[in-house]
Amino acid sequence: MNKHADIATEFTNFALRITSAPTRNMRRIDRETVQKILDTADIVEVVSDFVSLKRRGANYIGLCPFHNERTPSFSVSRSKGICKCFSCGKGGSPVNFIMELEQMSYNEALRYLAKKYNIEIKDHEMTSEERERESERESMLAVNEFAMNYFENVLNGSDDGRNIGLAYFRERGINDAMIKRFHLGYSYDRRDDLYRTALKQGFQEKYLFDTGLCYRSERGTVSDRFRSRVIYPVFTVSGKVVAFGGRTLRKDKDVAKYVNSPESTIYRKSYELYGLYQAKQAIVRKDKCILVEGYMDVISMHQSGVENVVASSGTSLTEGQIRLLHRFTENVTVIYDSDPAGIKASLRGIDLLLAEGLNVKVMLLPEGDDPDSFAQSHTSEEVEAYLAANEQDFIAFKTAILMEGVEKDPIAKSRAIQNIVRSISIIPDSITRTVYIGECSRTMGIDEKILTLQVSKYSAEHAEKQERDAQRERNRVSAGLPPDPADDAVTELTPVAGSTSKATAENSQSGRSDAAFLYPYERELIRYVVKYGMCYLCDVAVDDSGETRPMNVLEYVSQELRLDEINLTDPMMAAALDMSCRLALEWPEALENEKMRLEERRNADMAAGIDEIRESAEDIASIETREKELTARVNARYATAKEDFAEMFLQHNLLSCDNDNVRRITTDMVSSRHSLSKIHTKYTHIATERDRLAELVPLAVYNLKCALIECEIRNINSRIAQIYKSTPDNLEQITELLTRNRELNNLKKELSVYLGERILSPHGRH
Repeated sequence: MNKHADIATEFTNFALRITSAPTRNMRRIDRETVQKILDTADIVEVVSDFVSLKRRGANYIGLCPFHNERTPSFSVSRSKGICKCFSCGKGGSPVNFIMELEQMSYNEALRYLAKKYNIEIKDHEMTSEERERESERESMLAVNEFAMNYFENVLNGSDDGRNIGLAYFRERGINDAMIKRFHLGYSYDRRDDLYRTALKQGFQEKYLFDTGLCYRSERGTVSDRFRSRVIYPVFTVSGKVVAFGGRTLRKDKDVAKYVNSPESTIYRKSYELYGLYQAKQAIVRKDKCILVEGYMDVISMHQSGVENVVASSGTSLTEGQIRLLHRFTENVTVIYDSDPAGIKASLRGIDLLLAEGLNVKVMLLPEGDDPDSFAQSHTSEEVEAYLAANEQDFIAFKTAILMEGVEKDPIAKSRAIQNIVRSISIIPDSITRTVYIGECSRTMGIDEKILTLQVSKYSAEHAEKQERDAQRERNRVSAGLPPDPADDAVTELTPVAGSTSKATAENSQSGRSDAAFLYPYERELIRYVVKYGMCYLCDVAVDDSGETRPMNVLEYVSQELRLDEINLTDPMMAAALDMSCRLALEWPEALENEKMRLEERRNADMAAGIDEIRESAEDIASIETREKELTARVNARYATAKEDFAEMFLQHNLLSCDNDNVRRITTDMVSSRHSLSKIHTKYTHIATERDRLAELVPLAVYNLKCALIECEIRNINSRIAQIYKSTPDNLEQITELLTRNRELNNLKKELSVYLGERILSPHGRH
């Protein structure tokens, strides 16, 4: 009795710690901690947890995790601290990447990065609006984490758990290390123990139902979904527990052997692979993934020392799961046991792997073995050796399976051959297809030309089907069905106060057309602000004495817009400018800290250089000459480093701010697919955009002013035409409008004189 009381007390204390998680997550992280997280997070390290990256020049490249692709277009820049897919456009800072990929809130992503880099979180209470926005997903994840630890505690800390659940795992040969690594558990054979325990600890009933941990029967009674089962938690790639699988230990035929969590806001089974969280590092290291079927297959293989193993958790392999795999490797080995019926039913998965452009190998285990039993009875060296010796190319494997027993049946043989040829036809790479056609021709004794024609036919059919699917999707969008989520984010953005230009405020019709006309001009101007806002632009007079002070790009742009009372029409551009101005308040302190850091580095470089010179120089004159050269080099490095810091200040902060739209447009503005090769800059200095800011930024300002004048001229002409049509005798109003039109045209001419032939129209570049 005392022992049970101790367990209950220990679990209650644990539960109280866990239930405080939603409260903590409903708190806003303070600015100092956020800045520490942003400064520490390395974009290459963060992305590498999810995508296999390869070095390409100064950057890294890999397959985009946000859409289906076979040729890498996802670029990661460590120097800029951003990633960007040049096909689908997604990416951003470490925070934005985690938010997009794991569907986390801003706060969740920061906490994920803080945990990754062992940064202590300092936070404060959030507002009710912030709490409501982030509550649901965090609450569901917190409930699942609570449930996982509940199941683990029952397994290890109760008589039922040890005598039933733990005994089962021991019988299956699973050791304590694997039980801990995969967080295996057990659920009491009680109708609603988890439900009552969770409510007692303060969790809401809604989230117990939403996650599928509990359900309500038609009679209204509440039951735990996984009662009297051993438990296998399912993790996302980042380690969030989003679902559970439960296996019954009863022999009753009317009880389902396995029960799984239903799909929910946080769980889509077709996009998760069991064991990937534990296997991802080994997959990248070995550049290969081994695909098995069940939970125990994965656990036993890991226990044997073969860790690059994942499972589709008993469901048919899906395209979403395959794309998830493709982010880590291009090489997949599918392991089958020796059951012919099960193999034939699973062959569709091979076709899906081939269609994704993966290199597929297949392996049959000895008769009577499955991955679980085979791993339990062999060492890791024996398993690896068997894999190396028995992996087959998919053509040889599929041919052996499908051609078995059909030699004397021409119709069945023809169907088998067509099945194999159809698999070849969906391989995206033409050279690989040709190689497989030749292999198939030799294996089956069929003319290669005939196979090539059939492959071409199937490839054309496949392409037509893809086009039909794409057209169906276009029709769905044009019919007004739910739009792309990214579009929703843009449409729902609330315009900032005062974001309507005087020149475009006459009516909603002209306002919309003017906004579209002005957009590229506004975007070009804000691009300079976002990329170079704190960079030096020019000197400006302080007073009549002739004293001057330096002015940066952001100051100049803000001043020009304010003096002419220009407000940006595009809400996203206005939001980016507004946030840049707020960040500028932090610039003096940040610059001072950076100067101190650079000064320390400059002094260290000088000291080291002088020591080296004095050790190697032959005479005083040589020492003086080399010290002057050293001083010039170190000062140049110092100046460049200070300029680089100024350039990156706004970029770095805007890329990681809590405004989704600002992060998105900043990523787009600062990303560049190409950069100048070192060959082009080794022997000569090529003027960069930063070098030409004094010319380009004023041009962008005056181009926008010209565009605003053009909009107002158009609107005046339109109003004159309307007056002539409706009240042609209203000469007084027409005269006023004509006078205003003449003034605007004169102003436009004056601006044109300033701009001359240097006018660069953004419309020509977008």
